Amino acid sequence: MKKTLFILFQQIVPQHLLSRLVGRIAECTNPKVKNWVIKKFINHFNVDMSEAERSDPRDYVNFNDFFTRALKPGARTIAEGENILVSPADGAISEIGKLEFGRILQAKGRGYGVKTLLGGSEQRAKPFINGSFATIYLSPRDYHRVHMPIGAALKEAIYVPGDLYSVNQTTAENVDNLFGRNERLVCIFETEQGPMAMVLVGAMIVAGIETVWGGQVAPMKRVPIKVFNTQAEIPLLLEKGGEMGRFKLGSTVILLFPEGDIEWSEHLKQGTPVRMGEAIATTL
Repeated sequence: MKKTLFILFQQIVPQHLLSRLVGRIAECTNPKVKNWVIKKFINHFNVDMSEAERSDPRDYVNFNDFFTRALKPGARTIAEGENILVSPADGAISEIGKLEFGRILQAKGRGYGVKTLLGGSEQRAKPFINGSFATIYLSPRDYHRVHMPIGAALKEAIYVPGDLYSVNQTTAENVDNLFGRNERLVCIFETEQGPMAMVLVGAMIVAGIETVWGGQVAPMKRVPIKVFNTQAEIPLLLEKGGEMGRFKLGSTVILLFPEGDIEWSEHLKQGTPVRMGEAIATTL
């Protein structure tokens, strides 16, 4: 019953209006307001501030500054090895494995199409039809900067408008095509091994998605927009472990690779916690 009411609430609430309102509050610089909100958040979600570059909550300009906080140097180690892929974020594995007939497992038998996830382009989806995927969920207490799992050149980035459902396990198990219907940023990279897709998925009360090359990407107008294209811009090279983006409030990162390009680490399964920089796969 609780799960049904939770899903129903998300269907009837004005998702975008609520999320953007939260975004306004998160940008508030009034010391009394922002310090109170940050302190409550830290206590409620048991955030480990000892890892933060600025450990005193009062040192942040606003809540978004706190939420996208940098870590102390050395707080994360990037696994070495040219054939080693690392986790792009702190979080937990939501699902991981192989695509079946172009569909990605969401949860408990629910799936969604790779073409839909990548913005509706058959050409963009074709390399990944029979490939591998990993879905990483970032909880509110996690570090919310997203990094590169391997060195690569950015070929294309597309903002895809959509809904703003929560992306936790309850919603994943009960809302069809969740990651194919939520607002998201689709990034297509070229690695030495071949293409890689990296999708940053928005969610309820996520106030925005940013990239290191273009700043804030979402929210935008509710139409698909190419926000980076190598035909019009200088190719962008990003190194393994380097920051590529961040979430203003938590969400999900989805990685896609072509068939036969990588092999996931055996210990990874649904619910496995991961830390940015740890080895999660090897190239073949």
